[in-house]
Order: sequence, then structure tokens, then C-alpha cells
Amino acid sequence: MFLTVTTTRQPASDLGFLLHKHPGRVQSFELSAGQAHVFYPETSDTRCTAALMLEVDPVALGRGKSGSGDGFTLGQYVNDRPYAASSLLSVALKEVFRTALTGRCKSRPELAASAIPLDIRVPACPGGADLVRRLFEPLGWTVEATELPLDPQFPRWGDSRYVDLRLTGELRLADALNHVYVLLPVLDNAKHYWVSEDEIDKLVRAGGDWLAGHPEKELITRRYLAHRRALTAAALTRLAEVDDSEPEEIDNALAEPVVLEAPDRPVPLAEQRRGTIMAVLRSLRARSVGDFGCGEGALVRDLLAEKSVERIVAADVSARALQVAARKLRLERRSETERSRLELLQSSLTYRDDRLAGLDAAVLMEVVEHVDPPRLEALERTVFEFAAPRAVIVTTPNREYNVRFESLPAGELRHRDHRFEWTRAEFRAWADRVASSYGYGVRMLPVGSEDPEVGPATQLALFTKGGAA
Repeated sequence: MFLTVTTTRQPASDLGFLLHKHPGRVQSFELSAGQAHVFYPETSDTRCTAALMLEVDPVALGRGKSGSGDGFTLGQYVNDRPYAASSLLSVALKEVFRTALTGRCKSRPELAASAIPLDIRVPACPGGADLVRRLFEPLGWTVEATELPLDPQFPRWGDSRYVDLRLTGELRLADALNHVYVLLPVLDNAKHYWVSEDEIDKLVRAGGDWLAGHPEKELITRRYLAHRRALTAAALTRLAEVDDSEPEEIDNALAEPVVLEAPDRPVPLAEQRRGTIMAVLRSLRARSVGDFGCGEGALVRDLLAEKSVERIVAADVSARALQVAARKLRLERRSETERSRLELLQSSLTYRDDRLAGLDAAVLMEVVEHVDPPRLEALERTVFEFAAPRAVIVTTPNREYNVRFESLPAGELRHRDHRFEWTRAEFRAWADRVASSYGYGVRMLPVGSEDPEVGPATQLALFTKGGAA
């Protein structure tokens, strides 16, 4: 199996930094299916090509040491697995270029974050020309798919199901590699190993920022998960969580909330909310802070301005919201020191993510009310059990205060995406239960002034680990 990656972005030899593989050396890697080799057929300042070649052990494969049966191996010893791109090459891509797939490059961070001209070729790709175009063209690729004959010596036999695939475009290298990593086994419509629930996590991690909006997402998901109905349904549900809302449809992703401010308040409620949160963080002396459900990054902007905060982890389930945040924060204009303080992560708070762990404080600003009640327990475990910061700040609307908004019809929630809104007693009961379950103390605070009858417009719970807040 063979795959090449070429760039003409000068100096082109910087491709070695992005792939974390030196252009002057041939490197080999032992894999369960055989041996992978990385080398550079051409290297210059104007053009650089990296090649990944996978030598598959067909005997081991045929004996069933890996694989899902004869339907995949096409027989015990005579099959196409050593030659045609498949999940075997996809696994090799992940193992050999693991760091490049994450988009990390300490020596060239600005290059890793930039779209560069790329040319990817897979000489024997399954699936057919039509399917290849349906999968890759929506991702911004220009696709050339030359159909390969069954046998050049016997043209009457017609074409095979394989194409000589060439993809050209300007993309981040990490995005390009993730496209290929996910779609090769989809094109082959099979995997050489047993597909379990872990594959859902792999799919969402690799495709979360592009698959949810792909016109063929159902086909991709079904094939990637080997047509297992339960896994496919679960994956499509998670992808819907990743991208079911435009950033502007989530009130925490707006410069101002849908209900802008309470009557007679000179300062918008959104600003009061952020100001209260920042005051609490200063009192905690938090040096590492997570903004979980960061939206367009309004709070992140305040955190970046707070010099005592050394590390900021901004996470959101929506890839588009993160793109809006990066644009509005003008990260490309900020200094390297400022950019190094911030991590933008796509992550769902209803699934464990170890990248969110180890923080002094985490903020869930107007987030919990967007979660379906049956999923709240999963969010609680993700934040309080697995991430387990020293302190957690949660803000949410006070439903009792809704009667003070003249523009809000009686009985309606403040935003169309809210699944619920709590009264003060309901929020207190939830906070007490969570604190008791996960070893936190909790203290309730108002945001802004309190109405003597219905309380504050926004309510805040401060959880501190290991005792009373």
C-alpha cells in the first residue's frame, strides 16, 4: 500500500516538521499488520513529497490473526489486502503520523495552523470514482480519480472498483490527514479488526469538525462502523450534538444574550455575568481556567486580558462556534505569548475528555440549560468526576425572574435552545446533590442586584473541592 503527501509551500522541506519525520532519513515502524516505511522521494525548497509505504504480511492476515472474516480478506491467502488502500493503511497513517494528525508542531506552530497547498495521492484506492468525489469534494478537495482496469492485458474485462486517486487543495495538514484517515476504510467498506464502541470515539475525534456537516455523513458513519446499527445510531446522535446548532443560536455564543438586560439596568446582563465570574476567579487565584461551552469566546477575551491567568482551555461542542471564537479573538494578530496561553478544543461535556483535566477552575456560563435533562448526569461526571478542577463556577438563568421581562411571553423560556430553566430552589437542590456526590462544597451567589420578590436574573453556584465554599 502506498500514499504520498506533497506540498509546494516554500520552503517545502518544512513538511518534515509538520509530519515530525526527517526528510533525510528512511524510518520504519513495526505494526500488527506488517511494517510501515516513511521516506521522501523528493525534497527541495520548492517541492517536497513524503511517502508512506505499508508492507502487509498476507500470510498472517490470511490466517486470521487480524480481520473480520473472509468477507474482508477475500480468501485465506489470495486477496487484495496487501495492495489496495484500506483500514490497514488508515491505521498505519495514524500510528506513523500520530502527532501530525493532532495538528501540533512546536517548532512551526503557525505553519501547523495554516492552510497550505497539498497534493495527496493513493495509487490504488477502492470505492470507485463517483463515491470518491462524493466523499472528498465537499471537504474542499479537487478530486482526480482515474479508474483502473481489472487487467491491462485484458481490456475487455473492464474497469475494477479501484481508482488512482489524487487530491489537491489548500488545507491544514492535520485536516487533510484526518480526512484520509476516516475515509479510506469508508471507501473500502470494511475494516480488518472488530468494530466496537471505541470506534465511535475515534470517528468523532477525527471527524467532529467536518463530518457533522458533510452531506454524506450517514453513509460515512454507517460504513466506518461496519454497518452496525446500534453503533451507527449512537455516532449520529453524538455528531448531532457536535453540530446541531449554529453558534448564533446559542445564547452563550452571542455578544449579547437574547434577553439583553433587566429593566433599569445600565450594564447589560451579559457583562454583569462575566464581571461576576472574573471577580470569583480572582478570589480563587486561579492560574489555569477552563471555559466549558465557550461559544464565541466572550469570556475567553476577558481571561486573556487577565495576566494572572497563565493557561486557558476554551472548549465547545460546536466546531463552527470555535471558528467564530478564533476569528473574533483575532488570534492571528495576537503575540505568540498570548496564543500559547490559549487552547481551543472541540469537546462535548457529556463525554469524558482527559484534555479538560488538571485545571484550577472551570466555568460553565449559561451552559447547563442547553443540555437535555437525561444527559445532565453525564455532564456532571465529565466535569466534576473526570475533569475535577479545584473549583467550578456554574451560571444559569433564574426562571422566577422571567416575569420581569416584559418582552417575554408568560411561561416561555428565555431562549429557544433552552431545555429547561431552574427556579432558585431547583438550582440549589441540583447544586447540593452534585457537591455531595463529587466531594465539593457549594455556595450560591447572585449576578447583579436581587429583586426582593423573584431574586436575581442570573444565579451562580461556586463549587470548591474538598469542603465548604
